[in-house]
Amino acid sequence: MTTKSFLFNREPVWHEHRRGSQHHLPEAVQSWAYETGSLTQRLRDYYGNTIAVTILFHQWRIPFLSERRQLQLPQHRYGLTREVMLHQQGKPLLLARTIIPEETIKVAHRNLSHLGTRPLGEVIFSYPDLERISMDLTLISPATWRLQAKQTANIDQPVWGRRTIYAIQKRPMLVSEFFLPEILGH
Repeated sequence: MTTKSFLFNREPVWHEHRRGSQHHLPEAVQSWAYETGSLTQRLRDYYGNTIAVTILFHQWRIPFLSERRQLQLPQHRYGLTREVMLHQQGKPLLLARTIIPEETIKVAHRNLSHLGTRPLGEVIFSYPDLERISMDLTLISPATWRLQAKQTANIDQPVWGRRTIYAIQKRPMLVSEFFLPEILGH
């Protein structure tokens, strides 16, 4: 079987965000999970232009079941799957997994399929019609992560994450972001 992810052994368990549920998250996580702007910009505001992106996985794959459901993709439909680590001088700050359906890439004039080491947030927040549709939250145990992901990002404890559906011209993409301990104090 072809791998669907560099990051995960299995799909994380996500919980739909409901208004008023903020009190269940640690305060440091709330600040990042409920950030309405670009996380990349927030990291740059704090660390300056030393933020870099390492591409971990960039392939057309069939997304995990809940990702297909969120994107309303048919069972065997592929999406561009991109997993990256944002870091500051090698210090892991954030992991991200993005699923972009082909139709979304087309309306974005293929900008989203040729990002290279540019952060996704730098591109999507420049679209004037970007919409945030929904958000889910998760707390991922170390056992969910693949060994190479744990080693790459120094994961040795549970990690909080958010998963957001964004839409450009009504075409969805799914962006999952995982907050590594280094950034939670900022």
